[in-house]
Amino acid sequence: MISVIVTFLSIHFNLVYNLDLTLLSIAIIFPLVFNIRGAFRRREKALEHLSKYRSAMVTINFYLQTSTDLSEEEKQKTEDILSRISDQAVSHLKNNEENVESVDRAIHDFHTHISELEDFIPRRIKDRIFRYMNDMQEGFENVFAINIHRTPRALKAYCLVFIYIFPFIYSPTVNYNIGVAHSDLVIYFIVVVTEFILIALYNIQDQMEYPFDDIGVDDIKLENFQLHRRVYPFLKK
Repeated sequence: MISVIVTFLSIHFNLVYNLDLTLLSIAIIFPLVFNIRGAFRRREKALEHLSKYRSAMVTINFYLQTSTDLSEEEKQKTEDILSRISDQAVSHLKNNEENVESVDRAIHDFHTHISELEDFIPRRIKDRIFRYMNDMQEGFENVFAINIHRTPRALKAYCLVFIYIFPFIYSPTVNYNIGVAHSDLVIYFIVVVTEFILIALYNIQDQMEYPFDDIGVDDIKLENFQLHRRVYPFLKK
């Protein structure tokens, strides 16, 4: 809408000037692409840490479920606590919460429970479990840090301001360069399409900033990183 209005005013009042658009490319495109690359890298790192987090959790559960010294009741209790950790972590990431007290409490409960089973778990197995517990917690802490510390907000605000200012600079320049030789519709088309591209790139970056809320098409499917993840039909035998 801003692009259309500014272009109309530029044509109607013959507002023209010759400006080197290279400066605009540096002012808008470069920081915008920098933000998109940063958001994409954050998403890839989140996938890496989530994979590490789940693999450690599954390994811990395997060690405990295959133990011959634990009763079925104790095995079920440990699995329930691990499931609670998994569910609380997914809920925290989806809701973009900064408070992780529920996840910390579930992890603490699991530590306490394993310590209580010291007499029933061989020392060698217990050491391995604690090592994987460290990997599990480290993976979650890394994902938590990625979730709350995003790409610089000042740079995002800077890009957005210049995107809205862009038509005021671009429309008179386009009008100066092709206004005499071409129809007004061509000027409208060039300005509107260019502004649409900038807004689209900004929205892509904004969506990638929140890869856990399950809103964008490229969001991370957190259900696949739970302890008991869903089984897709094509994977069933």
